[in-house]
Amino acid sequence: MERRAIDVHGTVQGVGFRPFVHALATRLGLAGFVTNTGSAVSIEIEGDRDALNAFERDLRTSAPTLAHIESVTVRSVAPVGEPGFQIAVSRTAGVVALSIPADVATCAACLVELFDPTDRRYRYPFTTCSDCGPRLTIVTGAPYDRAQTTMVGFAMCDACRREYTNPSDRRFHAETIACPACGPRLQALDPSRRVVDGDPLAVAAALIRAGGIVALKGLGGFHLACDAANSDSVAALRTRKHRDEKPFAIMLRDLHAVRDLCAVSDRECELLASPARPIVLLRRRTPRSAEIAPSVAPDVDRLGVMLPYTPTHHLLVDLIGDRPLVMTSGNRSDEPIATDNDDARSRLAGIADLFLVHDRAIHVRCDDSVVEDMGSSTLFVRRSRGYVPAPVRLPVEIDEPVLAVGGQLKNTFAIARGHHAYLSHHIGDLDDLRALAAYERDIELFQSLLAVRPQVIAYDLHPDYASTRLALESDARVRVAVQHHHAHVASCIAEHGLDGPVIGIAWDGAGWGTDECVWGGEFLVGDCRRVERAAHLRYVPLPGGDRATREPWRMAFSHALDAGIDPFVAVPASIPKAAASIVRQMIERGTNAPLASSVGRLFDAVASFAGVRHISTYEGQAAMQLQALASERGDTGTYEFDVEPGTPRRVDTRPLIRAIVADVVAGRAPSVIARRFHSTLAAAAVRVCEDIRTARRLNTVVLTGGVFANAVLSVEVTRRLACEGFEVYRHRTVPPGDGGLSLGQLAVAAAVMKEGR
Repeated sequence: MERRAIDVHGTVQGVGFRPFVHALATRLGLAGFVTNTGSAVSIEIEGDRDALNAFERDLRTSAPTLAHIESVTVRSVAPVGEPGFQIAVSRTAGVVALSIPADVATCAACLVELFDPTDRRYRYPFTTCSDCGPRLTIVTGAPYDRAQTTMVGFAMCDACRREYTNPSDRRFHAETIACPACGPRLQALDPSRRVVDGDPLAVAAALIRAGGIVALKGLGGFHLACDAANSDSVAALRTRKHRDEKPFAIMLRDLHAVRDLCAVSDRECELLASPARPIVLLRRRTPRSAEIAPSVAPDVDRLGVMLPYTPTHHLLVDLIGDRPLVMTSGNRSDEPIATDNDDARSRLAGIADLFLVHDRAIHVRCDDSVVEDMGSSTLFVRRSRGYVPAPVRLPVEIDEPVLAVGGQLKNTFAIARGHHAYLSHHIGDLDDLRALAAYERDIELFQSLLAVRPQVIAYDLHPDYASTRLALESDARVRVAVQHHHAHVASCIAEHGLDGPVIGIAWDGAGWGTDECVWGGEFLVGDCRRVERAAHLRYVPLPGGDRATREPWRMAFSHALDAGIDPFVAVPASIPKAAASIVRQMIERGTNAPLASSVGRLFDAVASFAGVRHISTYEGQAAMQLQALASERGDTGTYEFDVEPGTPRRVDTRPLIRAIVADVVAGRAPSVIARRFHSTLAAAAVRVCEDIRTARRLNTVVLTGGVFANAVLSVEVTRRLACEGFEVYRHRTVPPGDGGLSLGQLAVAAAVMKEGR
């Protein structure tokens, strides 16, 4: 007889791992126990050598689908001769690792029960098991046990207790186990907070069919739902939510409904139906997409689509029938989503006609994730519910924990320990005080879950970011300032575990440069430790600063003036000439007109020149419309551009602007201009990279920054660079935009600490 102590690290809590170990040990006739600890699942197993070897093999190869094993350590210990195998009480002493899994969509077995009239959980909106249900959003501490979740207040009934303690049951040690007799309950409330009689879901479905708007409490927060085919309902939601044109996501009942509305690949179907259940950006299929109200996603060629992922969603769409549902975040524009019942009834008053609430608390606010299939990889537009808190492995191990506070927009923060970076869910823009409060609270929660209090903090150079202020006001022993675009490049390097210097193309809307100009069209050379600015787009004034991001015509005016063209040709008739004259004075006098190399703002200028968009109602709107137009065309050639020598080199945009204006004057279709513009940017990227390769002997390129969320541009730049023999890396684990900044900040801080600077 032998006895072995085994520690399993990774995502192994809350995924049915202990029941799996129990079943495996019992099948092999082995004795011992398994328990959760703060840092691992710990096993002591006793029996004959062959059975123990079989146990170790199957432990590694047959783990539950949701488990992710990072390491297994085994050591011999003295046999004790105990009978049987047990699941022991969790131990919390020692180092804690955040091995809590992400929230998981309702599994197939629970769905069968949900719609089986003979099952005791028939149509119960909180049906879960060891393989599905809430995880991160309800956790209050580690290790992941019921006592450390918001389920702690729901005492199991006798029937649930029997399932929970039965090794052969699917709910054996399922911490979210519940049923109608003992679990959370759903209520329908009218705007005056009175309970509405009848089945809550039936009441909600009837109201949606009648054109109303429902606030629905989901896993990580509230949704606002209405009939996506009802133009009046969608218009009412936009008016009440103060969301003029930014696309809404829709929920469809199944993949058959998705295929009717969208052109969808096998890979996109896999993403839609995965346990994470993200919103997937899909190309519309005509004419069936006409069934969706045009105001759901105006002027863009993609729909954000998701499938139901909680029992409540499944039951609601079943009652609605074949009608598509708008399923958008439960907030007013730019606020964080509501999570608390009282907060939702207060903040969503005047928006929702009905509130569908329940009494299971949401402890961690978590927006829906948004992804897009890029063919060879998945692009994360927003990494949140369903994926967080799965760690990202850092290329450099750090000796002490580090907190990276991210940026101002699309914020995420991250904590690093050892080789692992734990990125937060999507926090959002920190301009809103509620978002800032949630940000600070969630940093505290992650520090608690990881049992760390980092004394090293990494932050953006921008002095006015709320995250920067938090870092500078902290009591951290070491502060590491990281230039915005260096963080973007380091983020992609860290994702892929690259070693050695790279060419980093970092294109976005804006980032604080080391020369105090607004950067955004950068070619950097280096690694996580340090970078040099090898090239950038030519500087042009940004008249009005942030206001120029909302008024693309300002950038068209600025680029026209820079290119030697009468700038008033860029001013649409809807813009008062007096306003344009003021903008000209700002540029000529250098008043509130910082210099910018931004590719994002160049997109704005081209959109305005082409008559596509002069005023934006949300970030990136002009660029999204240009992308949609570009995707309608095949190759239309490129415009002229020049690369000026120097250190750093400069991509001269003036020939490009003059050629675009000439096409506009000649009456060229906006789709032709859009496609040619995308191809010109790709050609410029290749030209500069070839120059850098000649000078620096570098052949590895990383593409990063929010501009590379543009599928047309990202694919074409990748293809052109690969054709010239470059090794190209794109983001696949975190967003290319500011949602991935915190990972890059961690990678830079880790490299700096390792170097001793």
